[in-house]
Amino acid sequence: MPNQLNRKNKYIGSLYLALAASIWGGMYVVVKVTVAVIPPFELVWMRYLVALIALLIVGLITRQSWRIHKRDVPLILVIGLVGYTLSIVLQETGTLLSSAQMGAMITSSTPAFMVVFARILLRELLTWRKVLSVSFATLGVLLIVGGFQSEGSHQLGSISLVVAALTWALMSVLVKRVPSHYSQLVVTTYGIFVALVALTPIVVGQLHLLNVQQLMHPAIWGGVLYLGVVSTAGGFLLWNRGLQMLNASSGGVFFFFQPLVGTLLGWLLLGEQIGVMFWIGAVLILGGVLFVIRE
Repeated sequence: MPNQLNRKNKYIGSLYLALAASIWGGMYVVVKVTVAVIPPFELVWMRYLVALIALLIVGLITRQSWRIHKRDVPLILVIGLVGYTLSIVLQETGTLLSSAQMGAMITSSTPAFMVVFARILLRELLTWRKVLSVSFATLGVLLIVGGFQSEGSHQLGSISLVVAALTWALMSVLVKRVPSHYSQLVVTTYGIFVALVALTPIVVGQLHLLNVQQLMHPAIWGGVLYLGVVSTAGGFLLWNRGLQMLNASSGGVFFFFQPLVGTLLGWLLLGEQIGVMFWIGAVLILGGVLFVIRE
């Protein structure tokens, strides 16, 4: 019976992680439209504001307990500052200074960093299946984004992207350190609140420069709602919940669904071209995920 329960948790956790990463991959199409009107930092701040409101509403409806023990407050602060603030800001900055292709390639190293952090902080075993799954999926992403070719990349942008991948991996592993009696909805809400407070001094002085008339267009405010409710509130919640049900080093492999889905939707909805390398890369990514599920 315990083995059946563990297997069920693994499948459910895998589904949560795959959905979260797929949602973030689909976010690419929405950002493509909204970022033309709302600059990246302001867009992230709006996402978090909308996400916070959505999570608070759900938390009140489901009568969540918002009490956090004092000893766990530093961990929640680190998750919010390192993952939701520093990592996202560095990812946006690095992509602006280099290229979207370089951003996709470097941030795809996140699962490899998760394996390292999980070994150091959680003492998780490093099995050959985990090594193979990360290796297969990483190779698949490199094929999808065009190998090591980049357009107009700069050293500072590359460094920012590497640190973004490191900090997101660290945050994902730290989520496993949060006591299991806390609701993931509450943990995610507090983390996003910390990020919103940290970003407000940077963004608030720029909000008056936004074109209010353009913001009222359905495609723009609808995009902000989607990014806040689905991509941020829903995606972060699914990711954190999935990580609680799998090993951190195994769960990281599902991060590779993000570039896979993003590229596929760009082809379907935006008419972007993909070649045979995409399909080879997709097979490698799915193969890496299969290694984890069957472990």
